[in-house]
Amino acid sequence: MTLAYVALGANLDDPQLTVKAAIAALGSIPLTKCVAVSSLYRTAPVGLRNQPDFINAVAALETRLAPQALLDELFGIEQEFGRRRSVKNAPRTLDLDLLLHDEHVVDTPALVLPHPRMHQRAFVLAPLAEIAPDLVIPGHGAIAPLLRACAEQHIERLAS
Repeated sequence: MTLAYVALGANLDDPQLTVKAAIAALGSIPLTKCVAVSSLYRTAPVGLRNQPDFINAVAALETRLAPQALLDELFGIEQEFGRRRSVKNAPRTLDLDLLLHDEHVVDTPALVLPHPRMHQRAFVLAPLAEIAPDLVIPGHGAIAPLLRACAEQHIERLAS
């Protein structure tokens, strides 16, 4: 089994309910088991600022799927939740990002691993650090100093 990490985010409709339902939907991915889930976090949008705050989380998955196959399953879940891809950083019903797939480094037009901006975003690093505090991100280092470097980014852990 391979350990993979997936970031979840939503800011349309009822984003807390959507993220919780998406976490449950991760359990339907073939040859995959959800083994850990972070708390939910509220964060300000990145890029397009004039939109609602996001609800974010990170899930750890044990999977037998290859990286591209897992990404395809994640895109299928996004579509089930009504995701439409318009402009970059637009509001969304659900966003699922494959962050890591063990220590695989992938750089194709369809998939980049580790996720190319994860090491710069508190909304990924804080929930990831909660469930994997000793994680080392290939090419970027340990998660704790990366999260400290994002200290100016506002993030609020929500009560469970």
